[in-house]
Amino acid sequence: MLSKIKYLFLAGAICAAAAACSKVGDLPSTTFANGKSPVLTDTAKIMTPQMADSNSVALILAWSNPQYATDSSTAKYIIEIDSSGRNFAKEVTIVVTGARSYSFTAKQFNAILLGFGFAYNTGYKIDIRITSSYANNNQRLQSNTLTVNFTTYVVPPKVTPPSAKTLFLVGSATSGGWNNPVPAPAQQFTMVDSVHFKGTFFLNGGQQYLLLPVNGDWSQKYAVQDATVPGLSAGGAFGYNASSSSVYTANFPGPTNAGLYTITVDFQLGVFTCTLVKQYGLLFVPGDYQGWAPASAPALGAPKNDGSYDGYVNIPSGGTYQFKFTGEADWNGSTYGDAASNGQSGVLSLGGGNNLQVPGAGYYHLTANTTANTWSAQATTWSLIGSFAASGWSTDVDMSYNAGSNSWTGTITTAAGDQFKFRANHDWAVNLGDAGGTAVGSLSYGGDNIGDQSKNFSVPAGKHTITLYLGNPGYYSYMIQ
Repeated sequence: MLSKIKYLFLAGAICAAAAACSKVGDLPSTTFANGKSPVLTDTAKIMTPQMADSNSVALILAWSNPQYATDSSTAKYIIEIDSSGRNFAKEVTIVVTGARSYSFTAKQFNAILLGFGFAYNTGYKIDIRITSSYANNNQRLQSNTLTVNFTTYVVPPKVTPPSAKTLFLVGSATSGGWNNPVPAPAQQFTMVDSVHFKGTFFLNGGQQYLLLPVNGDWSQKYAVQDATVPGLSAGGAFGYNASSSSVYTANFPGPTNAGLYTITVDFQLGVFTCTLVKQYGLLFVPGDYQGWAPASAPALGAPKNDGSYDGYVNIPSGGTYQFKFTGEADWNGSTYGDAASNGQSGVLSLGGGNNLQVPGAGYYHLTANTTANTWSAQATTWSLIGSFAASGWSTDVDMSYNAGSNSWTGTITTAAGDQFKFRANHDWAVNLGDAGGTAVGSLSYGGDNIGDQSKNFSVPAGKHTITLYLGNPGYYSYMIQ
């Protein structure tokens, strides 16, 4: 019986093996044909549009079916647009799914060209092509390239630009404070084109400002709607305020830290940007003369943020004439005193020391170096000297100090081509001239003569009131009226 079972098992195994080795026929295969590059054509409607044509169709693109194996409604098309000759290196793209045509309004196409930085009312050659693919971006096929001619046009700016084509900066963040008129050219923008203004300015940290189209006029100004918007100090929307119904009534919030900043104003889009160029280091000067309050104390500035500070502080009569330096606008940070008990050794002591002291009231030029641990104080009065008739580069015209505006003023009469400078204590040891460079209208020690047309600008002939601003930490400017 056992023998019969073995034979039956062996027979079953042979049959199973035979079945496993038999040919059952080839599986059906699916072959997807390659697509064909789309052929692009265009219909030009309005290629030299006017403002009234903004919402009209200016250009219609159409392209052939690339004949992919899948449903044509899922095919992906990328419209590529760039200035001729750039080989689409800076292209603008638009994605279309399923459809094989696209219409541009004049406003849309104009915006693309202006986005390239092109000028208004100028004709440009523009290259256009199509790249097709499956929905998953496989089998990308490129069309022929079409070249069209389009003339840009001016669209109404979102914010009306100044009719006088001038723009000025005013506010507690600026070197001139809220005094109006403002120091020009130190606080005057440069007009880039009809809708763009740009300038590099010193801004005090944590303060505010406004934009004025007319220097000396408060009735017209540009402001923001809500100064509490996060990040607005770096840029955002602004508007025009010339009526009680305007929603743009808030001052621009300035940056947190003092320094040089480039402000760009775009009236076309109604936006501004404020970008740091160079941050200043600050050293505050609290003392008996102002109630020992660092938060409200004047400060010295380090333009290179290198520990070398410079500034001017008015110390009125009365009191002890003592003060200290603090690294923050409070008593919690670094504090510097004098190494000697009389407070006048010129050697700084970190962490306290004795109070620094000057001998009496005066408008002091203070310096401090927290790396070398040195400091100095020199009482100053200021004057004007130059080629004008009352001076002849040998006689000083004294200036008067105004404690309310923290500025010095003097009056001179100039002839065509006259130049001048500022100097302290009727001596060339400390003199200020035009700094030049990006911060137009600012001053530097030993700088250029003001009125040297080859280096800054010419001073008009006539009688002028000259104002000198030394109250900003490490940044000094002037105004000619």
